[in-house]
Amino acid sequence: MRLNAVRHALKAGQVQLGLNFGTLRSAEIPRLLVAAGFHWAFIDLEHGNFDFETVNDICRVANTVGLCPVVRVADLQYSLVARALDCGAQGIIFPRMEDPKLLETALSWTKFPPVGVRGYGLMAPQTDYEPHTFTGAIEHTNDNTLTVLQIESKRAVEAREEILSVPGIDAVMIGPADLSISMGVPGEFQHPVMVAAMEAIRETCERKGIAPGTQTRAIPQARFWKERGMRFLGCGSEIGFMFEKAKETASALLAE
Repeated sequence: MRLNAVRHALKAGQVQLGLNFGTLRSAEIPRLLVAAGFHWAFIDLEHGNFDFETVNDICRVANTVGLCPVVRVADLQYSLVARALDCGAQGIIFPRMEDPKLLETALSWTKFPPVGVRGYGLMAPQTDYEPHTFTGAIEHTNDNTLTVLQIESKRAVEAREEILSVPGIDAVMIGPADLSISMGVPGEFQHPVMVAAMEAIRETCERKGIAPGTQTRAIPQARFWKERGMRFLGCGSEIGFMFEKAKETASALLAE
């Protein structure tokens, strides 16, 4: 069974680079992303258009080539979390997190007993057809499942001490778009109010042994937060990268 290299790297204090993946239904993209140097991608079932068959196909390729597939579930439901993990996801992102009690429950869905309450159903995406004992498979899977929560509202920022005190959180990925709206500065990602809120989240994460992170939309924004200690660092999306390069090429040639 495979190790979750991203989870272990984050615990060692290393930056892990990823992106949003939720539009192009191609299992070739994980191969491309690994070759480009990315460590993880979050398969977006909150805003993306994938079904679970697509998730399964993407996770199988991602796991084979060494890209950590993390699924952002559409809602906090056991069936969505467990099924994503059964499809081969190495981690789960919980969006719109504000309630510590709900977070505690949601985290329990990602781990087998006695740590959590996930139902046992390991198949080829997790075992690669290798023989394992029940106990060994359970312990290995629990140790290699990444848990990430998103802080996306003013209320969550204000409640961060309580939220981030819930045991079992590996990383935080701040959602700057929704957070900027909630903070009253929509789309102003470098506004002092936003920077102060995100630095407060980062400081709390570091104090509690959680890897701080954020999703970003461009290299300058990603570099800004990388320099300030964000380690679970998302930068753009697969469709965004394709559009940007296509636009750059067309603009350069048509301007001649």
